[in-house]
Amino acid sequence: MGFYDLPKQEREELVSRIKEDIHKDLSNSKTQKINQYFSDEDTYIRKAAYLSIGRLYFENKELQAVVIECLENLFDSENFKIRQTVINSAGEIGKQDFEMVQRFFDKGLFDHHHSPRNAVIGSIKKMGEVNPKPVLEWARKFLHHEDKEIRREICHGIELRGRTHPEDILPLLQELQHDKTTRVRKTLVHVLGQIAYKKGCIETVVANLKTWENKELVADALEEIIDVHHRYRNFSVLTQEEARSYIEENYE
Repeated sequence: MGFYDLPKQEREELVSRIKEDIHKDLSNSKTQKINQYFSDEDTYIRKAAYLSIGRLYFENKELQAVVIECLENLFDSENFKIRQTVINSAGEIGKQDFEMVQRFFDKGLFDHHHSPRNAVIGSIKKMGEVNPKPVLEWARKFLHHEDKEIRREICHGIELRGRTHPEDILPLLQELQHDKTTRVRKTLVHVLGQIAYKKGCIETVVANLKTWENKELVADALEEIIDVHHRYRNFSVLTQEEARSYIEENYE
């Protein structure tokens, strides 16, 4: 039976039991239960496990070194689900203490399986949203990496911070404006659209795009911004026509 097949009270009891089991493992320098939860087929069990790791890390300072050592050992697992959950656990810690877990992202970004790499993207999003300075400084190092997938993943990963503070990520996005790889270019245009439909964001994005040299890419981005205001019309501050008019009046 899957996690969400259980009644609410049983789900809450299971989450508490997972956290308690993980706490016991960490306190006794064991990984039996942690391995079990980190490798579970149910993504929500794995999520409960990595959320528990994050909470235990900050609730028990005496266990912080043990947590990091445990994650390092598990990161060598051949099971991609375990490596994925290690990265997600590191992402929870990195919301406040990125320096302690940076090594997991340095390595996970190059994992041979897509699931751990996707966990890196998701973690960059959630860490960058609340702990932007060290996370964005780290991300900048990979903007011109020789591997196009690394560049694309970094571009995608910094998106969430841009939805509330586009000024923080626009300088990084601008560094990608001349990237010749189609997948990177499409992701860049997508991210520009995603950070432009929240309150106060289209003004910042459009003003910044006026300074970009690649006018062909900018034209695509402006079209994407207009289109996003239709696709996300239930969440956008402006209507599509208002967004179109704003761009026509303010982008020269």
